[in-house]
Amino acid sequence: MNECTVIGLKEELERGNGTLVDVREYAEFAGGRVSDAKLLPLGEIEARHSELDHEKPIYVMCRTGRRSSEAQKKLKSLGFKNVINVVGGMEAWKSEELPVEKDEKAPWVIERQVRFVAGSVVLLGVILAVLVHPYLIGISAFIGAGLVFSAATDSCAMGMILMKMPWNRIPEAKSNEVQAA
Repeated sequence: MNECTVIGLKEELERGNGTLVDVREYAEFAGGRVSDAKLLPLGEIEARHSELDHEKPIYVMCRTGRRSSEAQKKLKSLGFKNVINVVGGMEAWKSEELPVEKDEKAPWVIERQVRFVAGSVVLLGVILAVLVHPYLIGISAFIGAGLVFSAATDSCAMGMILMKMPWNRIPEAKSNEVQAA
């Protein structure tokens, strides 16, 4: 598998070699990205791969390297020959104190939104159980069970729902800019 470090990526980008594709979701991308990275979320690769040049090296990056590794496999199966996974992703980029670009009004990342919503619903369930009826503690139990299921299956229904919310979508004014980058 072709891989490179963030320092190697920085050098290649400075030379103008290749395209950097960020495979995270919009909220993560808006909250901090490498300048000139193209947003192409992992779940959209099959539908949008034609936007990429098959002749140039493609560097794929995510937060830590897990999703970009999956993106690398998908792009190779779609006929791309030179796909390089950026080891460590944005976390490694930030740890090297390399420049990060972000949107002024970026939404929270999905993980933080999930923690906020889950915590709020659990708190509401406890308050309602104390003030209204003890059976309403079931609201908190339901969220707790959902979090356990989410961890056990490495999936998150609440996160998938939150990703579809309007604040987590590319604003129309930004859509063309993000696609162009």
